[in-house]
Amino acid sequence: MGTLTYGMNVSLDGYVVDANGDLDWSTPDEELHQYWNDRTGRMALSLYGRKLYELMSAHWPTAGQAPDVPPVEAEYARLWLAMPKVVFSRTLESVDWNSRLERGDVVDVARRLKAETDGLMEVAGATLAAPLVRAGLVDEFHVLVTPVAIGGGLPFFPSLTKWLRLELVENRTFKTGAVLLRYQSVRD
Repeated sequence: MGTLTYGMNVSLDGYVVDANGDLDWSTPDEELHQYWNDRTGRMALSLYGRKLYELMSAHWPTAGQAPDVPPVEAEYARLWLAMPKVVFSRTLESVDWNSRLERGDVVDVARRLKAETDGLMEVAGATLAAPLVRAGLVDEFHVLVTPVAIGGGLPFFPSLTKWLRLELVENRTFKTGAVLLRYQSVRD
């Protein structure tokens, strides 16, 4: 059975994008980028919603070809292209870059994919993660707290109808002052 993880850069006040949808505040330095590269390289499967998939697929397929691209970004481009992806969308007609389109209910499909997948899986993006968090399907949370407060926007955690109990299994401080907090879900 797969282990479903959810991780993103998060502002100190808990948001993944600001009120205008901007995430420039979270641009990683080389050390932080390498953390995300290492994580991406271990993924057996990644789950994407349409918006984040379109954002990523508009950049990463050609990003590694730029003459002045930093090696860490070229590596991420290769890893992202190679990583199997499931894209949830009712409006896209097709997807590329080692991706397949899924139109079913995200909770039902994620349950099935967890049962069918060996290794690490990730849900990419707060909007797609919300129903999976509420359904108790996320096994690990990788909260990479960036030392900036943005005052509002899309929160990392959705509103919940019951408490989500977590156990800290790793913490790490980066040179920029960003802090990784990795938690496992505590099942009752």
